Amino acid sequence: MKFARLGAPGSEIPVLVDGGRHLDLRSVTSDVDGDFLSTDFRARVDAARAADELPALEGAEDLRIGAPIARPSAVICIGMNYAAHAAESGSEPPKIPIIFLKTPNTVVGPNDDVTIPRGSEKTDWEVELGIVIGARAAYLDSPDDADAHIAGYVVANDVSERAFQIEVSGGQWSKGKIAPGFNPTGPWLVTPDEVDASDLNLKSFVNGEPRQDSNTSDMIFDVRTIVHHLSQYVTLEPGDLILTGTPQGVALAGKYPYLKAGDVVEISIEGLGRQRQNFVAWEAAK
Repeated sequence: MKFARLGAPGSEIPVLVDGGRHLDLRSVTSDVDGDFLSTDFRARVDAARAADELPALEGAEDLRIGAPIARPSAVICIGMNYAAHAAESGSEPPKIPIIFLKTPNTVVGPNDDVTIPRGSEKTDWEVELGIVIGARAAYLDSPDDADAHIAGYVVANDVSERAFQIEVSGGQWSKGKIAPGFNPTGPWLVTPDEVDASDLNLKSFVNGEPRQDSNTSDMIFDVRTIVHHLSQYVTLEPGDLILTGTPQGVALAGKYPYLKAGDVVEISIEGLGRQRQNFVAWEAAK
């Protein structure tokens, strides 16, 4: 199944993407949030579709695409999870997962404009596979237990400001990760039966020029390992979002320029959809 949320920020309508149709889910749930994902949501949606209770949403094609999940309680990220990206960053591949946080207000629609922060000269792109949690996870016994806690997968752009992340970080990365809008997400939440998360192509482009081109099979720590590892340190709640790291091909490596106002970033993951963001200059509130 593919789920989306369409409409203005704060007023998104939950829909099931069914081929070329967008079926209104408001008879089943008010939103694609933790409460919905913690239930047997696929069975509920199947039953409603079989009973002809999911009408096509009129004008869906003209509506903004929001993030496919409501604002999560937590966004937890894995750093340097592709060996080639670690190498281009001048680091050895990590032996245990590196963890940092993004704030919930970074999660925006996949095609929303992204504001370059005030004073930024090193804003960067990162295509990433996102995991959405569907059942509370704490102290899982093994990576094999992770599947029961995953609601689905999303495309995410872990937008980063490298000077804030590295040069004035104080040893932590989150300063460069938490500007509002720094996590475009979607267009869809795709359930695990639809994709093989261990073998998905990831790509990014800046102004139409290729940047990243890799596959999730190159991840150092796979999806199950990540969920299991995190559960030893944090209680993952339904609706939470985990970003699993980015492959090589970012501006940090020095091969490409950092983003500036007017640049367009496109990212995609096989089976999960495509995003497109215009990057705009910061302006003081009037």
